[in-house]
Amino acid sequence: MKALVCTTPGQLDYIDLPDLEKKPGYAILRIRKIGICGTDLHAFEGTQPFFSYPRILGHELSGELIDFDDAPGFARGESVTFLPYVNCGHCVACRAGKTNCCTSLRVCGVHIDGGLADYYAIPSRLLVHAQGLSLTQLAMVEPLSIGAHGIRRAAVKPGEYVLVIGAGPIGLGVMAFAAIQGAEVIAMDPNPFRLNFCKTGLQIPHGILAGAADYKEQLRDITHGEWPTVVIDASGNRRAIEQGFQYIAHGGRYVLVGLQKEELVFSHPEFHKREATLMSSRNATREDFEEVMRCIGEKKVDPLTWITQKVPFDKAAAGFPGWLQNASQTIKVMVEKD
Repeated sequence: MKALVCTTPGQLDYIDLPDLEKKPGYAILRIRKIGICGTDLHAFEGTQPFFSYPRILGHELSGELIDFDDAPGFARGESVTFLPYVNCGHCVACRAGKTNCCTSLRVCGVHIDGGLADYYAIPSRLLVHAQGLSLTQLAMVEPLSIGAHGIRRAAVKPGEYVLVIGAGPIGLGVMAFAAIQGAEVIAMDPNPFRLNFCKTGLQIPHGILAGAADYKEQLRDITHGEWPTVVIDASGNRRAIEQGFQYIAHGGRYVLVGLQKEELVFSHPEFHKREATLMSSRNATREDFEEVMRCIGEKKVDPLTWITQKVPFDKAAAGFPGWLQNASQTIKVMVEKD
């Protein structure tokens, strides 16, 4: 079978691999749709902190269930997606239901090979029924679940001002689920195309161009001088993350969904006087997947409008350099294997 491997930063190669054999407790999928996410792009760029090379990328996946073991209720040939987070099931986090941050977590396409390939094997316990969604919708469930999990971590309340830094696909998911919770959402991004998409595609009422001369004044005015009670970073940019500490309202919460390699520096007195809360948000859980699928089914969110490019599998490698550009008019790339 064919697979696309990131051999070293900046280098992608198509390789031939042996056909998969069914293992106890595993399912084999014929991969049909693969969403390209920030993790894939950062791995290609060489800035993903949990990464080693060579690695087959891809964890926003959907496909056809070809064969399986120990998956009651599933049938060969049905469309499925899955949780791409292989957890141990018995550590302190798993026992608490926080399978998304298992102490020995292996994320597909990051710690272990992913699904930019003809076929893929995954523990059967991680399979998720399609619940009436299309293959393309199913491939969008994982990135939306990241956003839904971040909003659940932040415990967003109706009417709160929620600033989301970064308007890539993960940031859009954060915004969408903040809006579903009834928040007043503010988007901040350096890319005018993405800010315009927030307004037209998600009906986000407020957009601020990061780096504009008066961006702080804009944020202050939108919040009537009180600043956002929830700030969520979905950029993964160190400078943006550190600046985000300046935007938190007194008594507010700061949630880091984005991720980067370096240490963070911020003013302890400024953070302390606000009695602010800082937390991270990692991956998602089955509960988040189910919530996202329900919201897609009820048309509360339509991720298909986020797809700006569809690319055949054999053309995917050539697209990565352009998709990385800050000025790119790309929201979500969907690699197709029909």
